[in-house]
Amino acid sequence: MFRLFKYLKKYKFEAIFGPIFKLIEAIFELIVPIVSAKIIDIGVNGNGGVPYIIKMGIVMVLLGFFGLGFSLCCQYFASKASQGVGTDLRNDLFKKIQSFSHKEIDRFGASTLTTRMISDINQIQTGVAMLIRLAIRVPCLVVGATIMAMSIDLGLSVIFLIVGPLVSFVLYLIMIRSVPLYKVVQKKLDSVSLIARENLDGIRVIRAFSRQENENSRFENASDDLTKTALKVGRISALLNPATFLIMNSAVIAVIFFGGMKVNSGTLTQGEIIAFINYISQILLALVALANLVIILTKAAACASRVADVLEVESSIKDGGKEVPADSANVPAVEFKNVSFAYNENTGEKVLDNISFTLSKGETLGVIGGTGSGKTTLISLIPRFYDTTQGEVLVNGENVKNLNLKPLRAFVSVVQQGASIIEGTVKDNIVMGRKGISDEEIEKAAKTAQAHEFISKLSEGYETIIQRSGSNLSGGQKQRLSIARAVAGNPSVLILDDSASALDFATDAALRRAIRKIGETMAVIIVSQRVNSVRYADKIAVLDDGKLAGLDSHENLLSTCQVYREICLSQLSSEEVLK
Repeated sequence: MFRLFKYLKKYKFEAIFGPIFKLIEAIFELIVPIVSAKIIDIGVNGNGGVPYIIKMGIVMVLLGFFGLGFSLCCQYFASKASQGVGTDLRNDLFKKIQSFSHKEIDRFGASTLTTRMISDINQIQTGVAMLIRLAIRVPCLVVGATIMAMSIDLGLSVIFLIVGPLVSFVLYLIMIRSVPLYKVVQKKLDSVSLIARENLDGIRVIRAFSRQENENSRFENASDDLTKTALKVGRISALLNPATFLIMNSAVIAVIFFGGMKVNSGTLTQGEIIAFINYISQILLALVALANLVIILTKAAACASRVADVLEVESSIKDGGKEVPADSANVPAVEFKNVSFAYNENTGEKVLDNISFTLSKGETLGVIGGTGSGKTTLISLIPRFYDTTQGEVLVNGENVKNLNLKPLRAFVSVVQQGASIIEGTVKDNIVMGRKGISDEEIEKAAKTAQAHEFISKLSEGYETIIQRSGSNLSGGQKQRLSIARAVAGNPSVLILDDSASALDFATDAALRRAIRKIGETMAVIIVSQRVNSVRYADKIAVLDDGKLAGLDSHENLLSTCQVYREICLSQLSSEEVLK
């Protein structure tokens, strides 16, 4: 948790004056038992009478009133600081996640990052608030009550000196057992979040295959596992209050027993015994608050460690500092030089192995291969979603590692396999990659993507609101909208990663004709499982288990590449292949 204390620097005023106000309230609280003792000894047992009792009663009311005022001020400062720290931390965490490459996202997982951004930071906010409110007040009450008790009777206050170490020992035992378990609880909460996320995203598939009972069982198992761990740490934490109450109530009994003897002997008054018991009660309540503070800070520390782990991770992909070079007829738009890639460099298992090819502006490259052959990985290296393990990827003759990410990803537009639609209007989705685009250009991009026709039939046309994740659109409509968004960005390199899989053959053919037309002004890469989607490309890269099995035109590959010929014959008849 100490790693995140820098976030309190912005709230120094609140972090300093909040505890000071709480300290003043604690001082007022320490005076109350002395006033109570005087009321009993002078007002009741002495000759002060009712006037004295009323006067001292007014003093007690004033002490309570001012104590409440200072307490409310502390509460305000604690809330302001904790909410501010939580907001700053959440913003920084979100920015950090946005800076991650796909490698870091894969490493953590979406569910755990969501949990850390929401649940963990909420726990940290609570920890900061309680730290400001109780960190000074509790020690002040414990030490102050002990000193005040010693000033009344030094011998009887030995009880306080015995109680303090005993309670501290109990707190230590609870902490060393509960801190590791709270970290485990948060990890298991990640698992529950992951299952819930998968089920919400894939609810249609689950229902289609009647897997509700299996998923219910899976969720219940994860939830039960979380519950068992939470109960275990809860039982340990639950021992804290009873243990401290047992110790403190034993101290009260000891004060009454030994104090009663001193009253009988005349060395202590009844009012002083009451004051003594009040100080014992104050210490008891302070230690109970300390026990709760320990539990809250333990949770916050576990959560802070998880959040700090994310904040301290540096993205494996850094801006290179250079702008994308201008287009040149003598330099390929995209070039791969002996490129190899492995998701896990430690295992050495290569997804791509020694890939080399060039693609000039105005050319179209088709990429085809079996499932798991590395097609999506190949195109993910161009906009630097991942970095190569070996070799170089060049854009306009410059290694992509030397380029700034923003201009690089404006230079390259990628339409992913899974169409990702944002909540908003149709127009908002199309202009996402390029601000300031005109309505004519939006419509032109939609026509290229074969999306204009269905958009025109929507209730509000381009201003139609798209629901979350595009739930009011079909799969083919979402794919065409994603293609329109990429085309509207006016990139120099357009990559379509199996982005027409949900289209019917007629729409797919129309889309390919439109892409060939705009392909004269850009380099186009079409990744597909369909032979018809890539056969008319200028050249086709055939991937087989991460290796480049062939690179040529459709006609030449039929005679030179056995892998490509087998793919063609699995989808088309011999006559169709040779057309």
